[in-house]
Order: sequence, then C-alpha cells, then structure tokens
Amino acid sequence: MVEFPGPGRGGPTRDVLEVWAGTRRRSGLAPFVDGLRLLVRDPFALVGLVIIAVFFLVAALSGFLAPYDPYEALPTPEGELARLETPSGDHWLGTTAFGNDVLSQLLVGTRVAFIVGISAAIVVGIISTLLGLLSGYYGRYVDDVIMRATDVALSIPTLPIAIVAVAILGASLRNIILVVVLLFWRNGARIVRSVVLTEKEKVYVQAARAAGASHLYIMRVHILPNVIPVAFLWMTMSVAFAILAEASLSFIGLGDPNAMSWGQMLNLAFTEGSIRTAWWWVLPPSLCLVFLISSIYVVGRAWEEKTNPRLRRR
Repeated sequence: MVEFPGPGRGGPTRDVLEVWAGTRRRSGLAPFVDGLRLLVRDPFALVGLVIIAVFFLVAALSGFLAPYDPYEALPTPEGELARLETPSGDHWLGTTAFGNDVLSQLLVGTRVAFIVGISAAIVVGIISTLLGLLSGYYGRYVDDVIMRATDVALSIPTLPIAIVAVAILGASLRNIILVVVLLFWRNGARIVRSVVLTEKEKVYVQAARAAGASHLYIMRVHILPNVIPVAFLWMTMSVAFAILAEASLSFIGLGDPNAMSWGQMLNLAFTEGSIRTAWWWVLPPSLCLVFLISSIYVVGRAWEEKTNPRLRRR
C-alpha cells in the first residue's frame, strides 16, 4: 500500500498528488472514444455496426417506409381477402393469413425491437452501474447486502419467471421491459463491481483520497470513467437479450397484442398453421432476429476485446 502525506500545511495539493501518481485523469469519455476508434478498425465489428445502423434507420423511418397499414386486411383486385398471397409487385413479401402486408409488419416490428431493446438496456445499465459502483467502492455491509440480493436474483430461472411475471402483470411492452430489467441487472452489477474493486486500489485513487477528496468525487471523477466501457458492454448485450426475450414471450402468446413485433408475427404464423407453408411470413422476421442479435453480439464481443488489454489481439 502506497502512503501519501496529507494535504495539510505545506503538504501537496490534490493536483500535485495526481501528478505524483502519474495518472492525471483523462476526459470521462476518453475510454469510450478510444474503444470506439479501435472498434471501427475491426472488419467484423464494422460490418456489425453497419447492419445495426441499417436496422436502426429502418426503425426510425418505419412509419414512412411501410407501404400499408400493418393491421389492415387488404383485398385482392377481385375484391376478395388477400390471404396468404405470395410475394409480388404489390406485396413484396406477400401477405398473412389475415390479409396483412408482411413487409409493413416487418418494418413496424423493427421499431418495436429497438424500443424494447434500448429502453431495457438503458435502465439495466443505470441500475447495474449504480449498484456495482456502490458495492465495489464501499464494501462491507453495503457489498454484502447488494451481493446477497444479486445471488438471489441469479438463482431465479430467467424464462419461467419472465413467463409468470408477464402473465400476472399483463401482456404489454412496458411490462416486458420491466421484466427484462428485473432479470438482467444482476450480471451487470457483478461485472461493474469487479472493475471497481480493481480501480479503487489504483495509485491515483489513493492519491485523491490522501488529498482529501470525498467519496462521491472519487467515484464520479476517478472510478466511473473507467467503468463506463464495461457498463456500455453490458448495455450492448442487454439490447440483444431484451429483443430476444420480447420475441420469445411474443411467440408463446405473451406479447403485447397492440404492438406488431417479429415474435408476434411468428406467433400468428404458428397459430394459423402456416409455419411450414407460408415461408414469406416466417422467414423475414426470423432472419431479422438472427441478423440483428448476431450483429449486436459481434459488436459487443469486439468492444470487449478492444477495451480489455488482456483480450486485445497482438
């Protein structure tokens, strides 16, 4: 343990102590920016970023891009219900058993996926970072209480609890987001805590503490910037988890009936007995789930590799 003289009469100031430590604090976003610069140099991560950007753009413009109302039962030129029409010039991805345009539903489903994924990830990131920061920095009773709560949360099976919770609370996007947050904060808190335990023993933190810096100042200025890359990694993974959770719950009939998501499309195809016959109804949402979740995972893994020196390629 390195000891520093206090900042009393004739003692060094906080700035001097940080210079002694050789680690004067960089900008709070510096680790994030450095990781992003390294990320775009990875070809696989760059492809993943492009795919995510395309999906995000489609989600933002889905209301303008959708050629039809996704809930409208469309007629054929003969006036009959356009039921299970194959892809054509009028309906690029065909129609459903209810006469709905598949492309319009797919575009609107992209928006639902991002609403659920981003909303859940932001809340998960805030809760995980806050609890991990408090647990790792203060230790003792604070650490014991938070970690015991984490252990209890980790012992809960994810999918069964999600099914029961949504069934009790009601099928809505808000409740699905709430369930995702309650189930996925636990891992992030442990990860952030492990980083804080390492950072709080660094020389520059000891220097700031010896200079009389408050606990809040040390956590906010010295520790939090180094936690941001890890927290961002878990938020990225939480987006994929949330999208997959919403699709899974919707597929088994627990999704929001008022929100046309990819999982809801697959559920309707299954209940109508078209899962094997109407490939144009099943394949598009399935491929969207695979491409989006895989891209998020690839970017997340690349981010972890670029921001963690022990995993960085030589």
